Amino acid sequence: MFISVFFQRAMARVCYVTGKRRVSGSKIHRRGLTKKSGGIGTHIAKVSKRTFKPNVQRVRIKLPNGQTKRVWVSAKALKAGLVEKAI
Repeated sequence: MFISVFFQRAMARVCYVTGKRRVSGSKIHRRGLTKKSGGIGTHIAKVSKRTFKPNVQRVRIKLPNGQTKRVWVSAKALKAGLVEKAI
C-alpha cells in the first residue's frame, strides 16, 4: 500500500477551462549604469532558469450535466465568466 501512495502524483495546477499551465523562462541579471543615466550601458551578467506560474484558484464549478466538481480554474476564466460557480 505504501508504494501505491508514494508514487501517486498530485493534481497538476492546470486550468480546467483554458489549459494554462507553468511555463519555463529565464531571469536576466543586468549590471552597469544605463546610457540614459550617464553610464556606458547595461550588460547581461547572468541568465537563470525560472518558471512562470499561472494564477489558478481551486473552485467548485457546476458542470453542464448539473453535477459539481472541484477543479483548478485560472483567474482570467473566472473574471470572464467562463465557468459557473456552484454554491
